[in-house]
Amino acid sequence: MTAPLIVGLGEAMVLFQPSGGEPLNECRSASVHVAGAELNLLAAARRAGARAAFCSRVGADPFGRRVCAAAAGLGVGTDLVAVDESRPTGVFFKDVRPDGARRVHYYRAGSAASALDAADADRALAAGPALVAVSGLTAALGPGPRRAVARLARGAHARGIAVALDPNLRPGLPPVTDLLAELLPITTYLLLGVDEAVPLLGTDDPAAVFERARAAGAGEVVLKAGADGCWHAGPDGPRRLPSAAVEVVDPVGAGDAFAGAYLAARLAGVAPRGAAWLGTRFAAGVVASPGDTDGLPAPPAAAALLAEAYRTGA
Repeated sequence: MTAPLIVGLGEAMVLFQPSGGEPLNECRSASVHVAGAELNLLAAARRAGARAAFCSRVGADPFGRRVCAAAAGLGVGTDLVAVDESRPTGVFFKDVRPDGARRVHYYRAGSAASALDAADADRALAAGPALVAVSGLTAALGPGPRRAVARLARGAHARGIAVALDPNLRPGLPPVTDLLAELLPITTYLLLGVDEAVPLLGTDDPAAVFERARAAGAGEVVLKAGADGCWHAGPDGPRRLPSAAVEVVDPVGAGDAFAGAYLAARLAGVAPRGAAWLGTRFAAGVVASPGDTDGLPAPPAAAALLAEAYRTGA
């Protein structure tokens, strides 16, 4: 049986981070990676057994080619990635401070993905996905990306395609909670962080979050709480599931890995508890490794975890 297809809409950029933990203003060399919330999600979903395709725009430049090569290397389809001849691929730089804190510097203004629009959403829908994944981060990139997110979510809902919404709110980007609130009634899976619950729903109390999200029309809700685990849908309300205990090397990408694994498991018929369990295992691997996707389980290990997720959710 063919695995279900998940299509994610968003931006992936090339990341530079100093080698050896030096600050950006002093480093002589840097490692180069590809990162982006939706691509991270899709990589995890693919590793968890779903088919995955990335819908985006990149520049006609070496960085754009690197993004596509990285996505393909993760098993994520790139046929829905358009090449923009007039705009560059976005880049960003991660600075690691002496106290271990991380600061990220983005150079994405005017990027190819900032020109995403309704036509890109139509291209994603034409691929015939079982589920589309959208986020507030993409919607905040500009008027065109906002239209693309809205059209993809609404178009998917009209076609009976599941919609997964991750608010992915970023303080440095324009607010989009008004759009996200409009999309809640057509959201099949709402995956939000505790820090995003207050701006979107006015509370971070798990029981109240679930109640308000369902009252707004959202379907299944997952509340991600980082090191404190997550709350997933149970038969009598939200149930807490602790995170896996690991030494944190880099927390970036954990929420995306959780979401991708959760969604792939749910499409495969795993119950919410089992899907959440799988998400915590994928997230634990990511935070224990540098890079957004380096810690994803290898395919044999991922298959074994998925089998355990079925048993856990039973």
